[in-house]
Amino acid sequence: MIEWQWQHFSSISGSDLYEVLRQRQAVFVLEQTCLYPDLDGYDLDAWHLMAWRTTGGERTLAAYLRCLAPGAKYDEMSLGRILTPAASRGTGIGRELVAEGIRRAESQHPGHRIRIGAQQRLEKFYQSFGFVTVTDPYDEDGILHIDMLR
Repeated sequence: MIEWQWQHFSSISGSDLYEVLRQRQAVFVLEQTCLYPDLDGYDLDAWHLMAWRTTGGERTLAAYLRCLAPGAKYDEMSLGRILTPAASRGTGIGRELVAEGIRRAESQHPGHRIRIGAQQRLEKFYQSFGFVTVTDPYDEDGILHIDMLR
């Protein structure tokens, strides 16, 4: 069973924040071998969606994303830092995460479009949620990305 947690940065507990940042480092820096500043200054004003799974009394982060308000980074609101830790992949939680993130983001900022900077290899995945590619592929930290709008 998944427990969804949607919180502004200022209200995330220290232990939950530690786990989110640990998983972001594990996926985006170590696994993808990208040396870049994950702590980019946007987290402080963002809303964060965390999916927690409890198994055998142990609570683990199953998926995560952050939502930036319109004007924070782009004219549109944006979803980013979308991740599923290795242990959660193949369970469908990534699809649930994006659907839940869209729902909550649109509720938080009604009437605004959503922009994402997606890895090009995930283009069809995001298209299945109504995102449309709006840029040519570009290199970001050694990985081809595209911008998409919904």
